[in-house]
Amino acid sequence: MSVHAQGFTFFDRQVQIHGFASQGFVHTNENNWLTMNTSNVGSGEFTDFGANASAQITDNFHVGAQIYDRNLGQLGRWHPSLDWGFADYRFAPWLGVRGGKVKTTLGLFNDTQDLDFLHPFALLPQSIYPTDLRDTTIAHLGGDIYGSLPLPRSLGDVAYTAYVGHRSDSIHSGIAYVASQYNFHYSSYGGLQYGGDLRWKTRLKGLQIGVSRMDQDLSATAKFINPLNPDGGFILDNEHSKTDWTNQFYGEYILGKLRIDSEYRRFVNDQAEEVAGSVILDTKSDVRGCYVAGSYRIVKRITLGSYYSRYSITRASTGPLAPLFPDQTDTCRPITSMTRSSRRGLV
Repeated sequence: MSVHAQGFTFFDRQVQIHGFASQGFVHTNENNWLTMNTSNVGSGEFTDFGANASAQITDNFHVGAQIYDRNLGQLGRWHPSLDWGFADYRFAPWLGVRGGKVKTTLGLFNDTQDLDFLHPFALLPQSIYPTDLRDTTIAHLGGDIYGSLPLPRSLGDVAYTAYVGHRSDSIHSGIAYVASQYNFHYSSYGGLQYGGDLRWKTRLKGLQIGVSRMDQDLSATAKFINPLNPDGGFILDNEHSKTDWTNQFYGEYILGKLRIDSEYRRFVNDQAEEVAGSVILDTKSDVRGCYVAGSYRIVKRITLGSYYSRYSITRASTGPLAPLFPDQTDTCRPITSMTRSSRRGLV
C-alpha cells in the first residue's frame, strides 16, 4: 500500500514524513518456516511497518530517523525499535560523515532492505539477507565516513564507506529465539562492529561491482538450564566471539529495463560460552550464501523477476555440551532442503 508522503515546516525547514506497511501470507509444502505455522493451512503472521521523518537542514546537512515494528511468527512480537536515526554532513563529493544509529553498508541491499520500491521481490534472497537475522546487520550505533572519487582515464567512479560502532540485537530476534529452544535465554547480545565497503561504477554504463567486509567482537549474557543437570535451575552464561567476520562480493548490471545482480557472502564465527570462567561450548561455524537474480520492467508499474538462492553451513562444537549440538558438515545442500535449525539462525 502507498500514500503520498507528508511534510510540514519546522523552523523554516521542510520535514518530510514517509512510512510503509506490509502484510504477507506464507504457505510451505513442508517444514514450518521462520517460526510460523506455514506447512498446514499457512500463516498470515507476517506483518511489518515503519515510519520515518527526515529534513535537509542545509545543502550539505541531513538528518532522519525511523521507527520500525514487526510480528513475524515468534519474532518481533510487536516490540517497536529505533531502526535508524542519524545526522549526515557532506563536506565534499569525496568526503562525508554520518553519526548516530546508522544503516550498515554491506553488499547491495543491506542498507535499503526497508525500501521495497527499489527491488521487485517481497523477500530479498534469504541466503544473503535472512529476515530472521535482520537485527544483526541493519544498523550500528556509531559513525561512518564515505565519499566517491572519479577514476582517471574515464574508468568510472569509486565509492567508499568505512564505519565503526556498536551492534545491539533485540532479544526478540532470530538468534535469541533459536537459543531459547535450547533453554538459553538472552538478556543482551551485541558488541563492536566495524568494516567497510568499496564499489566501482565502471565505465560500462549500468555495471557496478563491489566488496564489503565486516568484523565483530560480540558478547552476550544469558541464563540457561544445564541439560546435564536439569534440576539445578538457571545458571548464568557468558558468551563471546573469538573470531567473527563477513566478506561479501557483489555485482549489478542494469541495461534499460533489465536488471541482473548477484552476491556471495561468507561468514566465519568462533563463539565460546562460559560458566564460572570455564568454557562449556565452543562452536566454529563457516556459513556461505549466494544468489543470482534477474528482473525486467514490462511497463511502468509491472516488473517480473526471479532469483536462485543457496545457503550452506559447516559447524563443529567442542566442550562438555558439544554432544547436544550435532555437527553440520554438509556444504552442498540448497537452502530449500535444509530442515535443521541452526544455532546462529533459522534455516
